Amino acid sequence: MSSFDQDYLFVCETARKAMIYQTSAETLEWDERTGMPPHGGDYRAQQVAALRGHAHQLRTGARYGEALERLSDQTAGSVLEATNVRELRRDYQRDQRLPQELVESASEMIVKGQQAWEKARHGNDYAGFAPVLKQIIALKQDIGGRLAEGTDQSPYEALMDEYEPGAKTSELAPVFENLKGRLATLIGELADGPTPVDVSLLKATTDTEAQKRFVSSVCQAVGFDFQRGRLDETSHPFCTTLGPSDCRILSRYEANWFPAGIYAGLHEAGHGMYEQGLDQMQFALPMGSYASLGVHESQSRLWENQVGRSRSFITWVLPQVQATFPNVFGTCDVETLYRCVNHVQPSLIRVEADEATYNLHIAIRFELEQQLIAGDVSVDDLPEAWNAQYQQTLGIMPDSDANGVLQDVHWSAGLIGYFPTYTLGNLIAAQLFDHARAEITGLDQDIERGEFSGLLGWLQTNVHSHGRRYSSLELVRQVTGKGLSSDHLLDQLEGKLKPIYGI
Repeated sequence: MSSFDQDYLFVCETARKAMIYQTSAETLEWDERTGMPPHGGDYRAQQVAALRGHAHQLRTGARYGEALERLSDQTAGSVLEATNVRELRRDYQRDQRLPQELVESASEMIVKGQQAWEKARHGNDYAGFAPVLKQIIALKQDIGGRLAEGTDQSPYEALMDEYEPGAKTSELAPVFENLKGRLATLIGELADGPTPVDVSLLKATTDTEAQKRFVSSVCQAVGFDFQRGRLDETSHPFCTTLGPSDCRILSRYEANWFPAGIYAGLHEAGHGMYEQGLDQMQFALPMGSYASLGVHESQSRLWENQVGRSRSFITWVLPQVQATFPNVFGTCDVETLYRCVNHVQPSLIRVEADEATYNLHIAIRFELEQQLIAGDVSVDDLPEAWNAQYQQTLGIMPDSDANGVLQDVHWSAGLIGYFPTYTLGNLIAAQLFDHARAEITGLDQDIERGEFSGLLGWLQTNVHSHGRRYSSLELVRQVTGKGLSSDHLLDQLEGKLKPIYGI
């Protein structure tokens, strides 16, 4: 065996061992969000911290780092091996900046933070949550500062780099400004449109147990593999992968807002199908991992919006909706449901926002979390800053902290720098879907018949199979032949929404 092969085998074995600890921690976190008794939290936090600490120790070991350095100096190996070496070395250089004690402290605090957030949101008690959030922000400031030291990144950019490698606030800020400008114009035009949309149909009471069965059947139909995954219920939808054939997606359901369950389900199924489309033989290695969270969000948003809110999808799904909820949707036609699920109205809750206003919710969070890490906004002043941004950007004022600053789990989970990936995902999804439509003959007709395998196969070939070989922007160019542009999303929104509102 060559020296390259020996070193490569060692780093892959080490990465796989570390992943066992990491996925064990994530299994416990999944259980915490789905079934852990309320008083189990303190010990659960210690369990997760210990497991993540062991994973970090393996990923920052001296022998591991030395082997990666030797491998990076050699040219032997395939594209797959070269990608694994390059990305594992990148991860190592990032991880070794953080002491194990800090990683364990942050892991423990984040578990406690999510528990505190859950309680605070249900009780509309920001004051009770603030002390925990202060500790989390302080830890993330410390981590961001350590990661940014000696680089051209700000602490916030260093945190964002974990989710979207190489992303710069200086590059993202103009994207948000351009979106805000065109979206504000579009939203204003729609508000004055001659054919407003009545969504009272979607507010009619539907049984949540029936919703669960219905959403499960839709997720299976679009391609989520229930032999390698499962769907559960939680307060804030998410997706987590616990092994190469074990992907968990979680949704939530509201008796008086029908879209909540189905669109959260489609969103998380999109995440899940990306995870299930990765190379199982490369699990725990970069070539078996997602390119970035922006790309991950593109997969979830594509199935939720480009597919799920299309007239073709509504044509397919309506008979199933009618069969499941005949008293509510029995006399509904395709055009009525299509208009309802594409209505536009500024609202308080991000996960329930329409396509036109959604990115404005992200822009607010993007600005606020930069200010939190920079110390320009304090945790105590955060609700006031949040409410002011909502009034300024969306023209509405939160009626409570539960529907305002407490609505998202992300900051309690330490996910600072995550929010911008949602907007990147929206942009990537739109551009990918335009290209898929150009390459897959009769795609709209396939969706109308409930045939989703062509689109899923196209995504598996063009997106999932590449793992971390390309950055998000490189992947977009590789697949579509063009750089990332906001025009695809904006043109899609204008082309769909203006006719609905009679413009």
